[in-house]
Amino acid sequence: MPSVARRTFSTNTILLVILTPIFIYVLTMPFRSHLQSLLNKAEQAIGDHSQPNSNPPPIPNASKPRPTLSTSGTPYWTPDLQSPSVETNFRHETGQHGWGNAESQNYVSSPSNSFHDNSSLILRAIIDSTLSSPSEQYTSARLTSHATLGRPRGCLTAHITAPVATGIWPAFWLLPADPFVWPTDGEVDIFEAWDGDAINHSCLHWGFFNGEDWNKHRVLETPLKQITSSGQRFDFVWDENDDGTGRLVWYIDGQAVMKAEKPKGTRKMSDFRLLINIAVGGNVCKGHMPKNGVYEMKIRDLAMWESGPGGWEGFDRDWRSAKEGHGM
Repeated sequence: MPSVARRTFSTNTILLVILTPIFIYVLTMPFRSHLQSLLNKAEQAIGDHSQPNSNPPPIPNASKPRPTLSTSGTPYWTPDLQSPSVETNFRHETGQHGWGNAESQNYVSSPSNSFHDNSSLILRAIIDSTLSSPSEQYTSARLTSHATLGRPRGCLTAHITAPVATGIWPAFWLLPADPFVWPTDGEVDIFEAWDGDAINHSCLHWGFFNGEDWNKHRVLETPLKQITSSGQRFDFVWDENDDGTGRLVWYIDGQAVMKAEKPKGTRKMSDFRLLINIAVGGNVCKGHMPKNGVYEMKIRDLAMWESGPGGWEGFDRDWRSAKEGHGM
């Protein structure tokens, strides 16, 4: 016969075996309830995302991709903006001699003033008037492309972010390849904004700035709303005849902002090269000088195309509707 103690132990054991699952179930009920709630929410979320959302959350401006504007044809020139050296695509024009406008900058070939970064071309005017040497107080960069436009019709395009500040004059423009005669050979200004005004000056020049040559200029001003933030796209499209005359149209963000006839006697378009620079002070800035600091210009999506926005049919339409530049 088993002892009383043995019988008692056996009874306790039986009770423990029976009650343990009950205790576990009771104790885990809150967890099971919470788990079931999470599963229910997950199923609801999956169901919600499987249906079209008529009110998607807003995209932060910094995350929005910039709109792409179509350019017809194939680019026939795209500079290597990932090369270790800017001089792969451009030549530095250097010096501190006023550059015809009593400007103060010293154009240098320093990598502090011109370099590539993240598939972009960067130019910087670095202003530090506290330095003792005049050649170091106002350093900047002026680049000219090795390539020319190279053909009688085409499109040059770039997305540009640039500074707008007192005494600062960034520019993206064209001159004939050396040697050339200024101004009779011609000058084309695609982007330039000076002395703190966020206004672009689309220009064609083939005469001096005097009364006699008053009608040898075509100019039109366009406000720039995003040039210092997200930047803006600039296109210049040319269509030249065999006799050297032709049609020129300037675009900003895909809109034709100015047209001008190419004057006979100017250099053929295939000879023109690209220049990019940031000038400091001078006559155009009315003698105003910038505050100490770094003024940066960024160029990306730089290319020469077989045709511009909308192709040549679009160019014909834009030629009929665009405003003609006025004289000076």
